[in-house]
This record gives sequence, C-alpha cells and structure tokens, in this order.
Amino acid sequence: MRGNTMKIMMITVLAAYVVCIILCRLMMPLLHKLKFGQNVYELAPEGHQKKQGTLTMGGLMTTSATLVTILLMGVITGKVQFMIPFMVLALGNMAIGFLDDMTKIRRHKNGGLTPRQKLIIQTVLALAFAIWCYFQPEVGSTIHVPFLHKEWNLGIFYIPLMTFVIVGTTNSANLLDGLDGLLTSVSIADMATLTILCVATGMQGLGISTAAVCGACMAFLVVNCFPAKVFMGDTGSMFLGGAVSAAALLLKQPLILLLIAFWMMMSSVSDLIQFAYFRATHGKRIFKMAPIHHHFELCGMHENRIVMMYMTTTILLCLVTLMGVL
Repeated sequence: MRGNTMKIMMITVLAAYVVCIILCRLMMPLLHKLKFGQNVYELAPEGHQKKQGTLTMGGLMTTSATLVTILLMGVITGKVQFMIPFMVLALGNMAIGFLDDMTKIRRHKNGGLTPRQKLIIQTVLALAFAIWCYFQPEVGSTIHVPFLHKEWNLGIFYIPLMTFVIVGTTNSANLLDGLDGLLTSVSIADMATLTILCVATGMQGLGISTAAVCGACMAFLVVNCFPAKVFMGDTGSMFLGGAVSAAALLLKQPLILLLIAFWMMMSSVSDLIQFAYFRATHGKRIFKMAPIHHHFELCGMHENRIVMMYMTTTILLCLVTLMGVL
C-alpha cells in the first residue's frame, strides 16, 4: 500500500513540476507586459540595487501550479482528505501577500500593506484555521512530541498557541525570502519531509498537497536561482509559509517546525534581536543587517554560498526530524 502511495506522490511532484514550468513560460512575458518589477529596499545590501526591476509575484506560478496539480490528482485518485483546509490557509495567506505586492507595485516603492494591517488579517485567518482544527475530530487539541513519541493535549490553549505558530511561520517565511532561490530551495526540503510524514501516517490527500508544492518549487527554482529572473514576492513567500504551517498542524506535528523551518524561525528571531538591541543601546546593531542572511552577505559570503548553506542545513534537520518522528 505504501509503495503505491509513494508512486502517487512521485507522480504528483512530476506533474506539479511540468505544470509550473509551463506556467513560468506563459506568465513571465505577461508579468513583463504588466511591468510587475521589484522595488528594492533602499537600505538593502549594495549588491541588491542591481535587482531593481526584476520580475516579482512569481508566487502566482507556484500557487497556480500547486492548485492545478492538487485538483487533478484529487480527481484521479479520489484522495482528498485535508486538501481543502490546506489550500484555504495557503491560498488565504497568498491573497494577503498578493494584496501587499500589488500595493507596492502601485505605489512604485518597497512598502505595501502596513505591518499592522497584515498582522490583523493574518491573525484572523490563522485563528479561524486553529479553531477549525480544534473542533475537527481527526486533528483536535492533541499534538505529537518528536523523539519522545508522546502526545500533549493542549486543551483550549491549542487555539491561541497554534494561531501564533501559523502567523509566526508565515511571517518568518516572508522574511527568509531575501536572496535568490533561498526560500524556494529550503521549501523543497520542507515539503518533501512533510510528504514523507503524510505517507507514513496514511494521509494521502494531504500528502498530494505537499508533494504538489514541492514539485512546483522545484520548477520555480529554475527561474528563481541566482541570478533570479523572477522573484517569488510576498505572494509566494506567504503561500509557502501558510502551506508548511497548515501541513504541520494537520499532521498534529507543529513542534517539527522548530527543525524543518529552522532558518525561517531564525530570520524572525534575528530580526527581533536586532530591533531589541537597537532600541536598548540607542542605535547600536548586533548584526550588520537583519534578517541574518543579510548579515552573512555583508560579511562577504556570496548569495549562492548562503543558499547552499541554508539548503544543506535544512536537509540535515529534515533528516533528524524524520528520525525523531517515524
């Protein structure tokens, strides 16, 4: 049975890859025509200024490829468990990112929705998803503890804690999308790991969903790797943040995000540390620039080297995760 399930997952990855490659060919000229170019942050590292005008909102390609593949494989296999809630959270966050990107493009500067506006919408969406999980018998308020092979029943505290996890993961993914191919490559490893866990637990519908995201990211990396022809934008980064958090919650494994989403979390943590230290010392910085991947960049590391470091570290952490869960 698992052998057949793995074949379905591999077919899903291949299908999503092909669909995304086709969509990239079709949509990139359209993005050029619409003049959807990136507005680079004025305080970004000097090397980023030459990226001004690079196509953005490439997340539309990965999202569309994922959606098409999920619908196709769902019809073919009849395995649809948790596909809808997974896509609701992922697409809901994508919509927030899309609105943010469109606002930036319309204003011709690196400033879309205000942090408060984004946080309010994200919190409402995450809260609704957490409440749904809480009352869903197949999910509930119990989470698995990796390595210990135990379960924790969080009770009513599940709702605020998981709301925080979703919002935190989504924003962390958004912050990680700062170098060519960085978030895309890390997400491939994350989604592959989540797919394996879905196969191991018999959640084929959810596994098809994560496999589709994995395949779409693999195809998108072709145009997103250094030097990027198109950026993911908030549209794509928030979609991926929503997707990884949705899968983790539906698997009842939110604690694995500390490992598989380590670099996403470190982006947020380094940002918070920088802000707190700056305020406490009246202008001093602990990092040359936050998030921390920009610190590495300003220390002289090339983008490709940073991306490879993040990707290989994530793969290792994903292997550790599988050993602790399976």
